[in-house]
Amino acid sequence: MSKSKRLLDLMMTVNRKRKFTVKELAGEFGVSPRTILRDLQELGELGVPLYSEVGPHGGYQVLNERILPPIAFTEEEAVAIFFASHALRHYKYLPFKEESVAALQKFYHYMSGDVRDRIDEMKHRIDFVTPARQAEFPYLAILLEAATGQKVLQIDYETKGKRMDRAIQPIGIYASNGLWYCPAYCFLRGGIRVFRCDRIHTADYAVSGPAPLDLRHVHLGNRDNYSNVQQREEAEGQKEPRQGADRKRVQVPVKEPGCRQAGIYIELTQEGVQACEAELWSSSLLHIREDGTGWLEGGVPHKDLSFFARFVIGLCNEAEVQEPPELAGMVKALLAGMLDRYK
Repeated sequence: MSKSKRLLDLMMTVNRKRKFTVKELAGEFGVSPRTILRDLQELGELGVPLYSEVGPHGGYQVLNERILPPIAFTEEEAVAIFFASHALRHYKYLPFKEESVAALQKFYHYMSGDVRDRIDEMKHRIDFVTPARQAEFPYLAILLEAATGQKVLQIDYETKGKRMDRAIQPIGIYASNGLWYCPAYCFLRGGIRVFRCDRIHTADYAVSGPAPLDLRHVHLGNRDNYSNVQQREEAEGQKEPRQGADRKRVQVPVKEPGCRQAGIYIELTQEGVQACEAELWSSSLLHIREDGTGWLEGGVPHKDLSFFARFVIGLCNEAEVQEPPELAGMVKALLAGMLDRYK
């Protein structure tokens, strides 16, 4: 075995192992302990974070910041990966902001000159625009860690001008229209709610309080399957869906006691359908005809009718409320109030 191949295999081996000794590696690779020591020294110089311990129970181990073995990319794959990461630059807050910047710089630095030239030519010809926001999102990392680790967080959350402490168990985070959201099981409400991350003033692991639930089967891709009723939380003229979840071992109510429901039916033009398609909450309510027109239909919390009234006004002539009459009345009242401002 050539030295270069042995170093590559050794790098993959030490990344896979949690702890090892020189003697173990020497036996595995069929070389002397002295050769393995030299190889480990070279790996350390290449950036593999090795840590050694002396004594009868000592040995080597790789620190948490493991590195990946070399991976071969085609030119098209390299360009695609670069721009996938480059697209995140518009986000001032990311759960891995510093790491993504470092990875992008490293990736670009080690590309061949002609590939770098090609990327430089494309940088200002393709973009993924994200609205600029003044909001701050300092707790994205701990929210994501809690979601993947099935941990409960204690947060100080503000909604409708009021702040309160809540124990939540996140199931993930996502960005939409320049804002970050965190769907999480709320132990206060007894169901899954969507929290706007810029409204979280503090977040830390709960040292006491409710035990974590087994939510490993609930994630961003299937959370809609765990609710029959969509409840919404107002966010800058929009509302984010809040779902309850039905579980085998933990019963999660899908709606709060006393929550009145209202059935809506709103006709939409083609332009109205396109506007609704851009809203995350519309998936369970939106129906589309073959000609591109459609309608919104379904049960919603009665308290959310004011949101739909404002949303319909924003669509102007692209939407027409047919049910319930109360919603149509809200639209008329809002329009009358707007007209009064311009008399």
